[in-house]
Amino acid sequence: MHATTGGADARAAQVEAVQAQAGPAAAAGSGEPVEDMLDRLRQAHWPDGIPRHPRHVLGEIPLTHHLRHWATVKPHEPAVFFEDTTTSWHQLDRLSDAFARWLSHLGVAPGERVAVFLPNCPQFHWVFYGLLKHGAVHVPISPMAKGFELRHQVTDSGAVAIVCTDALLPLVRRLRAQHPDLALRRCLVTCAADAARGAAAGAADAGSDIEALEPDALALWPGLLDHADTTPLPLAADLDAVAALNYTGGTTGLPKGCIHTQRDMVYTAAANCGVSIEVGPDTVFLNSFLQAWIAGENGGLIFHVFCGRPLVLLARWGAAQVLRAIERHRVTTFVMTVDSAVELMDHPAFAQADLRSLRQPRVVSFMRKLSLEIRQRWRALHPATLVEAAWGMTETHTSNTFTTGMQAGDFDLRARPVFIGLPVPGTRLKVCDFDTGADLPPGHEGELCIHTPALFKGYWNQPEATAASLRGGWFRTGDIGMTSPTGHVHYLGRRKEMIKVNGMSVFPMEIESVLGQHPAVASVGVLARPDERKGEVPVAFVCLQPQADPAQALPALTAWCRDALSSYKVPELRQVDAMPRTPSGKVDKKALQGLLEAA
Repeated sequence: MHATTGGADARAAQVEAVQAQAGPAAAAGSGEPVEDMLDRLRQAHWPDGIPRHPRHVLGEIPLTHHLRHWATVKPHEPAVFFEDTTTSWHQLDRLSDAFARWLSHLGVAPGERVAVFLPNCPQFHWVFYGLLKHGAVHVPISPMAKGFELRHQVTDSGAVAIVCTDALLPLVRRLRAQHPDLALRRCLVTCAADAARGAAAGAADAGSDIEALEPDALALWPGLLDHADTTPLPLAADLDAVAALNYTGGTTGLPKGCIHTQRDMVYTAAANCGVSIEVGPDTVFLNSFLQAWIAGENGGLIFHVFCGRPLVLLARWGAAQVLRAIERHRVTTFVMTVDSAVELMDHPAFAQADLRSLRQPRVVSFMRKLSLEIRQRWRALHPATLVEAAWGMTETHTSNTFTTGMQAGDFDLRARPVFIGLPVPGTRLKVCDFDTGADLPPGHEGELCIHTPALFKGYWNQPEATAASLRGGWFRTGDIGMTSPTGHVHYLGRRKEMIKVNGMSVFPMEIESVLGQHPAVASVGVLARPDERKGEVPVAFVCLQPQADPAQALPALTAWCRDALSSYKVPELRQVDAMPRTPSGKVDKKALQGLLEAA
């Protein structure tokens, strides 16, 4: 039952019962501040064997210094595997040195913004670490971005240069032709062959496979060779300079640039690696998330360099490619969506693949939610337990919670969706009243608020939006959550998506979680339809599995919901042949809203 149902007396009784479970000091009238109560509860329920503090193995030093350290102590060991290429630590260090020198030669000053419009590829790593070494600001742009999205981020950031692939060059050319007033002075272009050139030790091939470059567009590989040097580039040590503008997903208006520093990046790595993510001498990471997204930046660019362990980088998700990569490189840990985990299990090669190295398969509940049924199916096929990886936001550099060590008896999945566990060491989470900002005790639904060392330093050129997002140093997420009597955190969805049926709160994520567990459902998105009598009613857009018969599946889904949900939460069903997605792969609810309004 939600705390918002059943009237004031029922709500009071529920909260009193929850507080009583939490212990005498948490009961009403104890006088213990909620923040202190949550800290005490979380320390008492901290999983065995999980460090309680961030782990800075090399000290709190910039990522560039981490890279130089590994290039010094194990220069010829692999840093990045990509397709049939292997980049060593020495090569990654030297190529990023060359890119930093080239930026100086091109007149790009420290503090100026450089847009990185690249898919997953080794060149992304050269550019990212070259930018950090030079002191320029990394502005990642999804390679799926189109004209308007590209223009907004280039314009808003004031980027003076852009790095793209030859396949994306036409979009950049069109942008510059249509908007000649942009600050964009330089366009640096790479191609698929550059990955192999970079992996070839001592490569002297200065050629380029890129044809018809315009006069102010330059090929990446020849530029790097021109600025290669056997002497390592001196490294600056400013952890607090602006290092990146990571753009939000734009759920409220246009995407905003979140200002992040290397200190944010290093803290996020230290609070996760060796804490919720097992790291040892045989650890091998795998990443298929776009490195232009904040989760892909963490998992693809930062964590493996922080730890000094190799990364298997995939250009994109593909079940067959993932299975081959795990076998070939003995991958130990990686993150995927729940849908991707199901796709892996459905693949005919899954049962025969040698996946013994895989110790930490982790998922994120972007679309489909991790359920007990999905976990049990995975367990029947593989000994490692499938766990929810983390919750977080671009503003907080994501990876802000963990669930590692909370799976005994499937504790994490026998509660309300979605269980996101505990804050990582050094981070604090609480639930507040949306309107007053008052701290709410366990059992109350409200706004998740977070205090973390990785908190953004503001929205780029938007001081008013920055001020509105903060309250007393705590970031207001706009997410609805609840803490349990043990201090664990549950994510219930975005406030703007909450549906009010006869004054009672309905969370789309709860309905999506229930429907997503039905075997006939491939994906689902829930939103509200205005209703004269009830105020709003939930509508579920459902994409069925290819083998499902709609005439049988849709009535079965309604019955499924009636068995699992209160009657006021049972949604109207609308079938769609394909679920619209945002560039980040989430269900595009703006597109679904258009379908709803057109019906």
